[in-house]
Amino acid sequence: MARLTIPAEEYMRSGHSACPGCGATLVMRYILKGLGPNTIMTVPACCWTVIGTPFPTTALDVPMLDCAFEATGASISGLRAAADALGIKDVTVVGFAGDGGTADIGLQALSGMLERGTDGVYVMYDNEAYMNTGVQRSGATPRGAWTTTTPVDEGSRGKAESKKDVMAIVAAHRPAYAATVNVAFPEDFLKKVLKAKEIRGPRFFHAFSPCPPGWRYPPEKTIAIGRLATDTNVFPLYEIEAGTTRITRKLGKAKPVREYLEAQGRFGHLTTEEIAAIQADVDAHWSRLLAAEASNP
Repeated sequence: MARLTIPAEEYMRSGHSACPGCGATLVMRYILKGLGPNTIMTVPACCWTVIGTPFPTTALDVPMLDCAFEATGASISGLRAAADALGIKDVTVVGFAGDGGTADIGLQALSGMLERGTDGVYVMYDNEAYMNTGVQRSGATPRGAWTTTTPVDEGSRGKAESKKDVMAIVAAHRPAYAATVNVAFPEDFLKKVLKAKEIRGPRFFHAFSPCPPGWRYPPEKTIAIGRLATDTNVFPLYEIEAGTTRITRKLGKAKPVREYLEAQGRFGHLTTEEIAAIQADVDAHWSRLLAAEASNP
């Protein structure tokens, strides 16, 4: 079977203000390559409001609306209703928010959008902390990670809690489509975006978005870090459509989680025992995902 060709068209301009190696810029680039120019983007307070819209410029060739931090899901629903009222049918409304603005601050608005059945796309670009305001922990920050609010000192070993499973929360709402995507696997990413474009109803993407300054790794290693995340099963690639789960990348044998953790300074303090506990968490999540795929109707 022929490989998917990445569209040549660009709807994100150069000259943005992202950090070198920023995964979030690739997430935006691939989303727009898949959805095309008939897209309206709404973005809350996050890295991307700084990356893409320093007044009076924009890094996008599609309309972009800034919304309140907690309101991305509501903004999607409002824009969709306005487009419908104006008779504008051939447009995809997209909310593009970070993990803090999705897993924490914006969770209620996301839930409302999904419950209402809004015909729109919600993208959570997940850099696993509040990066725009100084690397504070979010609900999506993984267990054991250093952040400025989960320091490593005599009384703390990084974040004590596990990463919030946002995909499970979304799946409980029975969306039209939901998928994980990773900037290190652009063909899988684009294939899912192109599929979602043809589906009506609420659609959700959980996009893995490595962050060099927040994760403490050299910026040229973003793609390598991304590949390790999926190939260790830390961030599996799968999709949920009409209640059916399908894993889109499987290795015969996953790489040890230790390789992923040791590539980042935010995990540099972890002991052998702590790494083993994280490996057990990853293995348990992978087993649940395999079971969900096996139980498809």
